[in-house]
Amino acid sequence: MNNEFFDALEMFEKEKGISQEYLLEKIKTAISIAIKKDYNLLDNFKIELDNISRKFRVSIIKKVVVDVEDKSEEISLENALNHNKRARLGETVEIKLDTKQLGRIAAQTAKSVIKQSIRDAERVQLLEQYNEKVDKIISGVVLKIDPRNRNLVVESEKHEITLFANEQIPGETFIEGDRIKVYVTGVISTEKKCNMKISRVHKDFVKKLFELEVPEINDGVVTVQAVSREAGSRSKIAVYTLDGDVDPVGSCIGSKGMRILNIVKELNGEKIDIIKYNENMEQFISESLSPSKVISTKILDEEEKTCRVIVPKDQLSLAIGNRGQNAKLAARLTGYKIDIISDEMELENIREAEELDIKEKSEVSMTDESLEAEASMTDEGLEVEASITDEGLEVEASITGEILEVESKDV
Repeated sequence: MNNEFFDALEMFEKEKGISQEYLLEKIKTAISIAIKKDYNLLDNFKIELDNISRKFRVSIIKKVVVDVEDKSEEISLENALNHNKRARLGETVEIKLDTKQLGRIAAQTAKSVIKQSIRDAERVQLLEQYNEKVDKIISGVVLKIDPRNRNLVVESEKHEITLFANEQIPGETFIEGDRIKVYVTGVISTEKKCNMKISRVHKDFVKKLFELEVPEINDGVVTVQAVSREAGSRSKIAVYTLDGDVDPVGSCIGSKGMRILNIVKELNGEKIDIIKYNENMEQFISESLSPSKVISTKILDEEEKTCRVIVPKDQLSLAIGNRGQNAKLAARLTGYKIDIISDEMELENIREAEELDIKEKSEVSMTDESLEAEASMTDEGLEVEASITDEGLEVEASITGEILEVESKDV
């Protein structure tokens, strides 16, 4: 029986890739549960499992006593001698069990636990395999297509994975048997199963395709600094190198454009703008609006990450793009909010600003003149009032003098 048992373990290890040591540990746990339940024991037993010597032994340990009070833990000397000729009072004796004696219920319990342990081990193993593939591109074959929702079942390395319709590039179609590349975004893990999350619309799918197609990126000579994407329509990728002898953009395009053509083909004709990254943000923002030409770029607020870009009038619609697509992709690529205006609009803004400045200065000048006139009128008023007052005082003084003179004559 031992040989059959260990042969089965070897088979599991070869077929499932689960180590014998892991299985033996779980089997020990299963047998422990079965023994405790079937023999009403606590911890007075020993399980020996050795895949090298192929030893499989289960023993109950009992104390040798004169009077047995607890049959689960104690044994008489007479019975102990049947198991070990050297048994002595006060010592313990091991009673070997035939694994067949574990009973039907105990065997079923052990079997169930072993099966669950194998499932758990397979799940852990799958999780390890899947986690190694996260942030990578894997290849597979389309097995099935659900006509109701367009979801695909993709087989990759004997694993079936679902590529949902919203993770497929808009406009692309597949038939059963097609080879397909997908990007692994993460792992879904539940108590019952685990699987990979895959996508063809994720922006990093473009980045990983460049890594596969461009040796300079794969080797680290050229680095991908940023990617922005609207799947099925357009992507922008910023590349950089510290090697002065390497053209990062040219490396991505390849001889006769073959590298970029292969990537575009995989992306179902999606347009790709390859931008040379620049540590000068104004220059980088200007480059990010490719294929539009830019006259100037000015950072308005570094903390808020806002800027203004001036382009020729005939390039304005190209810079903004259909439904603002080019501007949006440039903003995602650089991390800046971009205000795009034409050179004519900028000149108009300058003229308006100058006119407003002239108007404000004119108003200030008129206000100053009004204040001067008001001050002059006030001064004249004060002089007139003073003059009138003086004349009044003189008249009053004259009259007073006359009265005093008349009064003096009368006296």
